[in-house]
Amino acid sequence: MKHAKGRMDESILVCVYYGPNGERLIRRGHKMASMLDCPLYILTVDPLPYDAFDAERSGYIEDWKNLAEELQVEEFIIRDNERRSSPKVIKEVAHQLNITQIIIGQTAQSRWEEITKGSFMNVLLREIPFVDFHVVSVERSVKDEEEGIFEKGVRAYLVVEGDSYKVSFTCAKNMCQEGIFFKEIGTDFDNGIFKFMHNNKMHQVHIQDNLVPDPSQVPDGCSVKI
Repeated sequence: MKHAKGRMDESILVCVYYGPNGERLIRRGHKMASMLDCPLYILTVDPLPYDAFDAERSGYIEDWKNLAEELQVEEFIIRDNERRSSPKVIKEVAHQLNITQIIIGQTAQSRWEEITKGSFMNVLLREIPFVDFHVVSVERSVKDEEEGIFEKGVRAYLVVEGDSYKVSFTCAKNMCQEGIFFKEIGTDFDNGIFKFMHNNKMHQVHIQDNLVPDPSQVPDGCSVKI
């Protein structure tokens, strides 16, 4: 949805990638855009096609879309199936939208794909010398909350187990949901959270000893897939 702004000589582009810093970048951009009364755009770039996104990536996209609508962002832009480098894509979008200010995260160099030589910031400055850049640092507490409690997510399946559900790491006939399992660090048991997409929404359920202790967490309509 387009939202008309009063000042059109300034426009802001927020570049986000998967991780806990995305929402913080968007809110920072919204704060700046509100002060300047100018359009705000959000951009994410991914080499994969949209229909190949896993549950984790799809979850971030859904959250960002909802936040963009809540904040009345001018446009949320997804450049999927993209073979060019991120700076090239950012440059193209900045030209098309007459962007004057760009916001990126401090960890952009390690998160954006195919940046293997030199500083990511320096590459952007060479590609897009006509804008002002704002680099937002990542709060360690936010990063630790997501990355310090759980191991890296792995593909898993939610299967029916009597009156409840359990997590399986092999696809079975009684599988009802495919998603990503995040195991708690420091436990020998399969404890953690299971995230999955259902009806175009991201859901998560707590897992204890490989089982869903509260089956009511699983949304209605998650039937067994034969």
